[in-house]
Amino acid sequence: MSKRAIIFINGDLPNLDAACKTIRDDDFIIAADGGTRHALTLGLLPSVVIGDLDSLDSVNWHVLDENRVEIIEYPQDKDETDLELALAYAIDSGYKQIRLIAALGGRLDQTLGNLSLLTDESLAALDLRLDDGIEEAFFARRQAQIHGRIGDIISLIPWDGEVKIACTKGLRWSLQKEILYAHKTRGISNEMIADVAQIQIESGLLLIIHTRKTALHS
Repeated sequence: MSKRAIIFINGDLPNLDAACKTIRDDDFIIAADGGTRHALTLGLLPSVVIGDLDSLDSVNWHVLDENRVEIIEYPQDKDETDLELALAYAIDSGYKQIRLIAALGGRLDQTLGNLSLLTDESLAALDLRLDDGIEEAFFARRQAQIHGRIGDIISLIPWDGEVKIACTKGLRWSLQKEILYAHKTRGISNEMIADVAQIQIESGLLLIIHTRKTALHS
């Protein structure tokens, strides 16, 4: 089995080159409905397409049909988003590392919904991140490591009430025994001063957003 599953979603993909650099040769490619367009634009043929298929145009339909790509179709009148269905498929297939590409931007409700999916405590043991090559976003409950470059922007956002930070390393403005509150912006726009930043959390659910500065300006 490939090490990771990549799920393409029908959101914004601001930098195709940056997104392409996040893909490995042995990644298992899943497209959530309209996310097919991003995969095909990057020259990637999905192994499976999942969703109600209301965002799949005729040209992409033809490519999928011509290459006999597996399609799992759901009715439009359903309780789950296409991403939730694709994520469940990846998890049921045994993948522990999952990247969601083009899950940010576009409709605000969809973006917030995509982020909220990752907060399910049953997913805590997975390495599950939203990543478009410029920004990656993920949740942490105990500790986190961020691999990047000096100058990259790191924002720490308490998602569900307050978050108690034990300590941080590798960030310009270090946090030591501090509490981040949802109604305060204390954790926004920190900066990496090393290629690896570390965060230790005492309690709470922390949303970490890593903006790659070099990709942002490329």
